Amino acid sequence: MNKALHQVGEYVMLMGKCISVPNRWSMFFKQLIKEIYKLGVDSLWIVVIISIFIGTVIAIQISLNISSPLIPKFTIGYTTREIILLEFSSSIMSLILAGKVGSNIASEIGTMRVTEQIDAKEIMG
Repeated sequence: MNKALHQVGEYVMLMGKCISVPNRWSMFFKQLIKEIYKLGVDSLWIVVIISIFIGTVIAIQISLNISSPLIPKFTIGYTTREIILLEFSSSIMSLILAGKVGSNIASEIGTMRVTEQIDAKEIMG
């Protein structure tokens, strides 16, 4: 019970530090720009690659399912475009980005734990 209360107290103190006002605003904004670029802009390549594969699979499935001589061939491209823009652009890409950003943050925290940076910060207060 005592250990659980200690961990809850540490968590509350950590959350208090997370939402407190930064001491040095210039350093905060420099680091914020670096993190936004690293997590956002550097994640675009995985979104592009997965979008290409999803579009390819959808086009193949549509061309196999719509094999009527009465339906023109451009319907395959039009339908693929509509499916990707309406369905996948908002939901699947958000899930991909959330997974990549989450794993990137977790790996950074793991690296900080291995190199004992978190322990040093706790000792320094």
